[in-house]
Amino acid sequence: MFLGIDIHKRYAQVAVMDENGKIIEEVRVENANLDDLAKRYAGAEAAIEATSNYYHIHDTLSEHLDVTVAHPGKLTLIADTDKKTDRVDAKELARMVRLGSVPESYVPPEEIREARALVRGRQKLVENRTEYANKIHGLLSDHGITESVKPLSVKGREFLRELSLPAPWDELLASYLKLIETLTEEIKRLEATIEERAGSLKETQLLMTIPGVSYYSALMIYAELGEIDRFDGDKEVVSYVGLNPVIRESGDSRFEGGISKRGSGRVRWILVQCARTAVHTCKDEYLSRFYDRLAGKKESQKAIVATARKLLVSIYHMLDRTEVYDPPGVP
Repeated sequence: MFLGIDIHKRYAQVAVMDENGKIIEEVRVENANLDDLAKRYAGAEAAIEATSNYYHIHDTLSEHLDVTVAHPGKLTLIADTDKKTDRVDAKELARMVRLGSVPESYVPPEEIREARALVRGRQKLVENRTEYANKIHGLLSDHGITESVKPLSVKGREFLRELSLPAPWDELLASYLKLIETLTEEIKRLEATIEERAGSLKETQLLMTIPGVSYYSALMIYAELGEIDRFDGDKEVVSYVGLNPVIRESGDSRFEGGISKRGSGRVRWILVQCARTAVHTCKDEYLSRFYDRLAGKKESQKAIVATARKLLVSIYHMLDRTEVYDPPGVP
């Protein structure tokens, strides 16, 4: 039997197909009851889509079924259908698993899931804090206050507390400041956990030997890449991250454009930040030499993105060989 399971927040639409391609059952099941359905079709193959809540459901189903997690961005057969409903999606998943054509998505183990939760949680807190800082900037602008104030700095918040605004904007300002301080404390608390986790993993210990890579950036790179042995080589990991150039060929002409930007934007962002720090702050000889050569020919942003790609190649080989950072050609 082949099961296509279209997952939603509280329920799943299930289509069961036999080996001849005939739908023998269609049913909507509460997510809490999926275990009973999996037991009934124990040993069958199933496909689910990688949604925000798929980890627990995958683990539950995998106790009884051979589960494949489908990559949502590659499910073109479902995305392009004229009649997109839960039933249609479930039947298409069942058909694809029967034909062995499900575009697989990576399912990280528990250790990597925990690392992802930590770094993504910190990122969300930082984004929320920035949102309130921007609200303060808007509030000041609305009242003609032109001083350059940094609400995220201690000095900036001290200045803002002394500011006299008419009601109700004074209360809004006080609320925004309180939220920023609360979020700052939560970020510090989470950073302590992240630092402890990064220090306990051999992969992140290796990554922190790279100039410009901190415990936070090391844990994010590790979490977003996942197990390094799932990649066949450095070109595959570069493509996975979306730092590979888009190449267009027509006849005898060949054009190399910008990067593809596929995959995790988080890891692309952190690699660029690490490359900047390695080049401009740490003055790492290997990466600085590469950046300086490109910066003379291209704009600085393109040069730093290319440097981030070179850094990623080094990271792949470090993790693959379990070696510390020791770039070639550097005494």
